[in-house]
Amino acid sequence: MVTGERASGTVRVGVLGCADIARRRMLPALAAQPLVDLAAVASRDLAKARSFAEPYGCAAVQGYERLLARPDIDAVYIPLPTAMHAEWTVRALEAGKHVLCEKPCVTGPDDAARVVAAARRRGLLVMESFMFLHHGQHARVRELLRDGAIGELREITAEFGIPAPPKAAAGAAVSSLLETGVYPLRAARLFAGGRLEVLGAALTPSPAAGGDLAGGALLRSAAGVTARLSFGWERSYRCSYELWGSAGRLTLDRAFTPPDDHTPVLRLESPDGTRDLTLNAEAQFVNVAGVFARTVLHGTGFEAHAEDILEQAELVDAVSRAAFPAFSATEFIGARG
Repeated sequence: MVTGERASGTVRVGVLGCADIARRRMLPALAAQPLVDLAAVASRDLAKARSFAEPYGCAAVQGYERLLARPDIDAVYIPLPTAMHAEWTVRALEAGKHVLCEKPCVTGPDDAARVVAAARRRGLLVMESFMFLHHGQHARVRELLRDGAIGELREITAEFGIPAPPKAAAGAAVSSLLETGVYPLRAARLFAGGRLEVLGAALTPSPAAGGDLAGGALLRSAAGVTARLSFGWERSYRCSYELWGSAGRLTLDRAFTPPDDHTPVLRLESPDGTRDLTLNAEAQFVNVAGVFARTVLHGTGFEAHAEDILEQAELVDAVSRAAFPAFSATEFIGARG
């Protein structure tokens, strides 16, 4: 929708940065979401902002501060490099804008506290863009768990590994824990529920990247559900989870990053045999944009998203400390960057 032609009942969104994920996935999703008016794209390079904005007929803005100063922006989506997320999320909130921030929203509990405090102070929504949470395949898994399809949940196994080497902006360290590990960690929280104890963790240092290349963690819920998680770069592609219960298993592939046209197949093993449940394809980036806009428009549910950011940051930090007791996640990267 062209800037200035705001539809009734929409949220005017500006994009703060021209990252690849914005170009490939989120800009098309924002444009396709009926509850969103894609109003502007900002970059430090005006030509780059124009190249991103032109296909959608929205404004191109040079400089992040100028976008935050625009009165025709209600909210921003932030796909900047991870190390910049907390700073620009706080600045956007202080400018009176709701924020949808690409995961991970923060690199540690201190930044999470700053971000959430700013959102609460201004009465604004801050939401971490874990897009996979808003794909219907996971809701179906939770329904089956609730209905006892595999009995009592005993263990979660989740994996996210990609063949590509880690990439980062010049001079920036990168962490597989922050970039890939957060997915299985969030999945463990989704299904195990409550705060999870970290029983052990390992991270493989990467001198070339200045952070960690891969890792794994063993978690346990208060109810005794364990979670075995693995993640990293430079390994064959894996993007799946398995839920093992007292009377069966549920297995889902392409769990975190399914293409919009991917038809999910959920495998259910039970005493009655094994069957594959074919689910509907969904555009999870369009879905997360819709959840964000709907929450802004309704004006309720802000606190749940704030608490989610705090809990996720605490768990990530606990994994980092278990792997390298002398460092938090942020300190680990800084010490090796």
